[in-house]
Amino acid sequence: MENFIVQIIKASSRDVYSSAEKYYSIISAVNDLKLTQREVQLVAFTAIKGNMSYANFREEFCKKYATTSPTINNIISKLKRKQVLVKINGKVKVNPVIVVDFEKALKLEIKIIHDTSV
Repeated sequence: MENFIVQIIKASSRDVYSSAEKYYSIISAVNDLKLTQREVQLVAFTAIKGNMSYANFREEFCKKYATTSPTINNIISKLKRKQVLVKINGKVKVNPVIVVDFEKALKLEIKIIHDTSV
């Protein structure tokens, strides 16, 4: 039987974007992706909108986060290399492995296993 320390952390968010940003920040930390705050914001926004291929979504992101279209393009390229964003049917989307419904409450279970063979 494995021995685990159980720690329960509760957090509330003001909206789906805030929830998504918290989730992707955790995903980044646990997987050592080293995503910047802006990258986390872009991933969260893309997950909620479904893709970042439409000009109106890009404009909305730029207004919401006070950034520019060239910055978005640079971030998308970086996140595609890390396989956080992928192209599916010609659209830039969040990798389906890490997409969740942020309209619902989310409960995460994270196990960090001590492995001396690594």
